[in-house]
Amino acid sequence: MICNNLVNYTSETDIDDRYGDLDSRTDSDIPEIPPSSDRTPEILKKALSGLSSRWKNWWIRGILTLTMISLFFLIIYMGSFMLMLLVLGIQVKCFHEIITIGYRVYHSYDLPWFRTLSWYFLLCVNYFFYGETVADYFATFVQREEQLQFLIRYHRFISFALYLAGFCMFVLSLVKKHYRLQFYMFAWTHVTLLITVTQSHLVIQNLFEGMIWFLVPISSVICNDITAYLFGFFFGRTPLIKLSPKKTWEGFIGGFFSTVIFGFIAAYVLSKYQYFVCPVEYRSDVNSFVTECEPSELFQLQSYSLPPFLKALLRRETISLYPFQIHSIALSTFASLIGPFGGFFASGFKRAFKIKDFANTIPGHGGIMDRFDCQYLMATFVHVYITSFIRGPNPSKVLQQLLVLQPEQQLNIYKTLKTHLIEKGILQPTLKV
Repeated sequence: MICNNLVNYTSETDIDDRYGDLDSRTDSDIPEIPPSSDRTPEILKKALSGLSSRWKNWWIRGILTLTMISLFFLIIYMGSFMLMLLVLGIQVKCFHEIITIGYRVYHSYDLPWFRTLSWYFLLCVNYFFYGETVADYFATFVQREEQLQFLIRYHRFISFALYLAGFCMFVLSLVKKHYRLQFYMFAWTHVTLLITVTQSHLVIQNLFEGMIWFLVPISSVICNDITAYLFGFFFGRTPLIKLSPKKTWEGFIGGFFSTVIFGFIAAYVLSKYQYFVCPVEYRSDVNSFVTECEPSELFQLQSYSLPPFLKALLRRETISLYPFQIHSIALSTFASLIGPFGGFFASGFKRAFKIKDFANTIPGHGGIMDRFDCQYLMATFVHVYITSFIRGPNPSKVLQQLLVLQPEQQLNIYKTLKTHLIEKGILQPTLKV
């Protein structure tokens, strides 16, 4: 018995000694990732060749920022479906950038199936989340298609079966020399999925509540990013955080006030139009997304009494505002005070792996993940804010769920609802002859 225990202990010790170096590595042991190549267009390089590197980078960032904003406006004009495709494309690109970093860092270990399984899990998780979206918002369309009815009815079981297949493939791919490292990369993939897929799903959920819940938060983060950079570039003197040496208190404070003002004005402008305030719904009769409704009280002008010091300053008793403008202050405050911590988190991540940017997709900006590190945190906040303070029962969603029930179930609900309305005095009881 003692000999067996001694043998087992010795073998476990040998394994720990053999693979323990993976756990004991310090930051200095992380393999160097080769710097990304400069993808700045040659025409810009020639036009800005006489400037210092500081101003050259300023102009490149400015030109590319205006170009991206222009393209964003074009996609907004093209409608909700194109915005959903944009979110999906950004999600896939962000996932690719993070997974590529993991692959480069541990490339020398030649892990089997790492990238294949990473993309497979991305497909499985997207299938689950987008299937849930189809079941919630496209019920009338699904009702007409028998194949889709089967997929929706057993959607969660199919999703679980797909994930289980990937899980088994991972277990079968385990190699004796790389057990711990493979589990590290398994966790890497799942954390990446949590950051990218889950948050992008919440972005689309916010979009279905009304395009304004998509545009104001996203544009607030963009505004804060731009104005904080400008204030920091021209007035920055005091470092804000060690993780991001270029961030300054002047930029942080200037970005906060600019973002709150911008969000308040943007909320006022967008609240005027049904196209932005109405929930996005799929109409099966026209086979497209529509944004037509009677705007809720949130998007109707209301009169508010001014506090005494503002009455004297503005020489008026009341002011007319859209209630959403008040909510925009909360959204803008989060975007400018808490949102940047998503960027700080990304900065710490990049420092851990000795890289400047996630990729070199956008000259002067880095990768797509470098531009959207704050957006993912914002998406979660907006979703929680809507469910906690805004959203009430959705008649359209309830009706869609009723339409997919069996006729006997629909009749029972009809009788129960009729009895309830009669008891409340809304309907008159029918006289029996």
